[in-house]
Amino acid sequence: MKNMQKWRPSGAWRWAGVGLAAPILVACGGGGSASSQGTLKLALTDAPACGYDHVYVTVTGIRVHQSAAAGANDAGWRELALAPQRIDLRALTNGVLQELGTLPLPAGNYQQVRLLLAANPSNPTPSNPLANALVLSGATSEIALTTPSAQQSGFKLKANFNVTGGQVSDMVLDFDACRSVVQAGSSGNYQLKPVVSVIPRLTTRIVGYVDPALAGSVTVSTRDPDDVLRATVPDAVSGQFVLAYLPESTNYTVVVAGQNLTTAAITGVPVSIAAGTTTLNSAAAAITLAPSASASVSGSVTDAASMALTEAMVDAQQVLGSGQVLDVAWSAVDPLSAAYSLSLPLAAPMQAAYVAGAPLVFGADASVAGKYNIVARAPGYTSQSTAPAVVLGAANGTTSKDLVLVP
Repeated sequence: MKNMQKWRPSGAWRWAGVGLAAPILVACGGGGSASSQGTLKLALTDAPACGYDHVYVTVTGIRVHQSAAAGANDAGWRELALAPQRIDLRALTNGVLQELGTLPLPAGNYQQVRLLLAANPSNPTPSNPLANALVLSGATSEIALTTPSAQQSGFKLKANFNVTGGQVSDMVLDFDACRSVVQAGSSGNYQLKPVVSVIPRLTTRIVGYVDPALAGSVTVSTRDPDDVLRATVPDAVSGQFVLAYLPESTNYTVVVAGQNLTTAAITGVPVSIAAGTTTLNSAAAAITLAPSASASVSGSVTDAASMALTEAMVDAQQVLGSGQVLDVAWSAVDPLSAAYSLSLPLAAPMQAAYVAGAPLVFGADASVAGKYNIVARAPGYTSQSTAPAVVLGAANGTTSKDLVLVP
């Protein structure tokens, strides 16, 4: 990089993990006037990490570029270099943020972000632990997460944000640990393939409560107007959940789902910057989910030449009779075989329409009981959804469904 400049960080810092120090802010290229230069502010948050008590990543830097097609070695990159910080993503649910720092940038539109992670030490010790690791639910030992390409070129993230001269662009990296961690078959090895959305840090949120007894068993999600899945897990003690930093819309659908449980959906939920917080219900009227028998759908994701698409993600969705789409379960495919398997409830989902200040009144939508659209997505390929919906069979049974994607 030419004409490298170091910048002094500003603002308060809330660090998590070990070995944390102030960031080094590096820009490639010359300076500019106040009217032609703005500031990018970055923080990290996390969607739920299903099946894991801890998911650790060690971030060493964030790179940004104005071109979505720029290669790792092309000119024009600007970098926020960080002293390595080991962050537990499981501590960042319900809108909690890990501040990363600020970076002066030329005014303009930025379309690519790269996330740089540290390499795991060859011989980890308590004083030099694994940089990227997970702890399975109920376990204590750490399992290494392999991070191909993360140390050299970084993980490429799609972005589309503007930096205005003399102003701060406040952005959040929303890290979906549940979909980012994939197990390689029955090998016991795990890979990290980050699914991260680059979103504005808005002052909006949807807040609600589930029965605390179910807090550890459910995921709460919605889709924003850009069709980006946002998800979190309720607090284990209070049952409160927060879906934060949402763009304005009058028609969010909030889904509460879990394995062997009936799915619940709250439709027509409004979000506005003026209101700030939309409250669905109180702790005294917490959402409860009845048990449900389940069945599985499984298969693989390939291209037309039967090549396994190991970067694919698979979602199981239900479409209510009134048209709302419910994300009930999702997973990355196996990184070796591109196989997937999802366990899904057979009971009809429960639906309640949001009415400000009124209690949630749920009723079953029997027309979609056990019916799911299985949606596969992979980089560079057109998403595919099953049509008509897959109808699951008897409880504990398995329905096969392979998906073939085209570029």
